[in-house]
Amino acid sequence: MSAPVNDAGRVLLIACGALAREILALIRLNGWDHMTLVCLPANLHLYPDRIADAVEDTVKKHAASFQRIFVAYADCGTGGLLRARCDALGVEMIQGPHCYSFYEGNDTFAQHDDEITAFYLTDFLVRQFDAFVWKPMGLDRHPQLRDMIFGNYTKLVYQAQTDDAALRAKAEECARRLDLDYEYRFTGYGELDTTLADVAKKK
Repeated sequence: MSAPVNDAGRVLLIACGALAREILALIRLNGWDHMTLVCLPANLHLYPDRIADAVEDTVKKHAASFQRIFVAYADCGTGGLLRARCDALGVEMIQGPHCYSFYEGNDTFAQHDDEITAFYLTDFLVRQFDAFVWKPMGLDRHPQLRDMIFGNYTKLVYQAQTDDAALRAKAEECARRLDLDYEYRFTGYGELDTTLADVAKKK
């Protein structure tokens, strides 16, 4: 899900495909017509060592066509490599270790010292649970691996970006399938919203 590239746009957003629906909603709701979205495949999160190169390639591809480029990725498991690459390219990126943190608010999320055993889902991951969790972990073929993979987790936290009863029900079912306690936490768009609003205001 990406908005078509419009070289006349002044700001290019390079984002994870897992954020496409949310960013497009924010662009539409706020009338940010000067922003253009290009998304990289969401499954890059399965290979975080590839994210920095993919972002760099996209920046270089479009740099001459936009006044500014903003990277709507957090660190996302790159171990600081994405931050270093963005600094070298002269582009800004969203703050935080991952989307779970910036959705809830980085300061608030950092206070959850007791959630080392929590497994997080967003709207995207609830919708794509089988494609991004169940099948990549081999649980569709070897369900006995569940206790090995999730045995140290105690709860599933659904960070909801939207108030959707169907997604809540599906998230509860995901928790049941993983044999984890369930917690619903409405976050809205969190710092994704406020960060992009700041980006939209800059000239």
